[in-house]
Amino acid sequence: MARFCHIGNILHPFFGSFVALPLEMQLKGARNMDNLLSSPTSALDPSEAQPPAQRVYDRAFFLLCGGTVLFMASFGMLLPELPAHLATMGGEAYLGGVVGMFTLAAFLSRFMSGRIADRAGRRKVMLIGSLVTAVAGFGYLVATSIAAFLALRFFHGLSTGFRPTGTSAMLTDRVPRHRRGEALGYLGVAGNAGMASGPALGSWLTVEWGIEWMFVTSALLGVASLILTWMLEETLPGARPVRRSDLNPFGGGLIDPQAWPAAAVLLPVALAFGIYLTITPDFVDHLGYVYKGSFNTIIVVSSIAMRFIAGRLSDRHGRIPVLLVGTLLLAAGMWLMGSAEDKLVATLGGLIYGASIGINMPTVFAWTADLAQPGKIAVALGTMLMALEIGIGFGAVYSGIRFQGDIGTIPELYYMAGAGALVTALALIPPLLKGRRS
Repeated sequence: MARFCHIGNILHPFFGSFVALPLEMQLKGARNMDNLLSSPTSALDPSEAQPPAQRVYDRAFFLLCGGTVLFMASFGMLLPELPAHLATMGGEAYLGGVVGMFTLAAFLSRFMSGRIADRAGRRKVMLIGSLVTAVAGFGYLVATSIAAFLALRFFHGLSTGFRPTGTSAMLTDRVPRHRRGEALGYLGVAGNAGMASGPALGSWLTVEWGIEWMFVTSALLGVASLILTWMLEETLPGARPVRRSDLNPFGGGLIDPQAWPAAAVLLPVALAFGIYLTITPDFVDHLGYVYKGSFNTIIVVSSIAMRFIAGRLSDRHGRIPVLLVGTLLLAAGMWLMGSAEDKLVATLGGLIYGASIGINMPTVFAWTADLAQPGKIAVALGTMLMALEIGIGFGAVYSGIRFQGDIGTIPELYYMAGAGALVTALALIPPLLKGRRS
């Protein structure tokens, strides 16, 4: 059975975190886009408020990253154990629904989380996300029926619809434009650290103490994330209480069309991630990995290593050139994993794939902030992250239907993900060349 339920535990930032759709070229942004492609940090709206000169890596930054580590570990630890747990409940036939409910909730909540963050404050949105994941952790202890589990998965999905949007918006408020990529890259390191440690801790707790203690620990990590977030000060000027109008889905201001280019580039990254999470557990088992989580650790470590430098490179050389490298690496990593017949080739493919994630995610987040209309950074980030949910959901569902436990279909699914990345890379070349000529 395909491991659909893995996908419901994404974030983002990760992934952290994150294609050629029509651009808003009929607006005044047409000329700005040409400049942005060649030097994204110099073509921004000068009316956008600049943060005062200050240390970027201060107490608030580390509180933000610490809360992110705990948040990601809280639901990341469910990744290796949730499939077996659902099987013991007799839920094999409902695994697709479990993923669908989680992803649907994350997708729908992004229509509101960005607007709330831009009007009522970043901190409130982050607190909602951390609170939801804490409550959900305890909820798994009592969700003993399939119906209750489905409802809980939908509720849990709200956490990733809220927390990453508020976190990225708050960090963007705190750093100068020319250091956005760098800071978002380090925030991604925090997210990856949580995703790397969470599954290992979850598996150990389940084996040594029982799955109930894993759920309790997940909830406690959510509470700890909530506490660190509570200690942060709001960064949005004029933040106000959440109003009923903020929750009205027909009240306007739900998406920022200027974020579409970044969302378009994120789509194949998310598609590949959905495919990866669905078929890779069976792929590594087929290759003889004793500890399945070790392969995921390889990818996470590679991603963390690249995040230390990718964001800074995008600040210096532009978002488009760095994304071109990242999408080409994504295509190469998928191709190697698709052709792997032993652990060595699979590991090499995993290292390259992890590097592509570490390059693409912070750069896409920074590019989204560059493209955002003044005062709508959180809405733009929410718009971009919708592509994450769509890509992950489609990749997971399609690969699950196609896979059906047949190991022979794994190469073609990896190749499909690589083809999407290659098409995106080719689509980035014309605007890159146009930007260079400008």
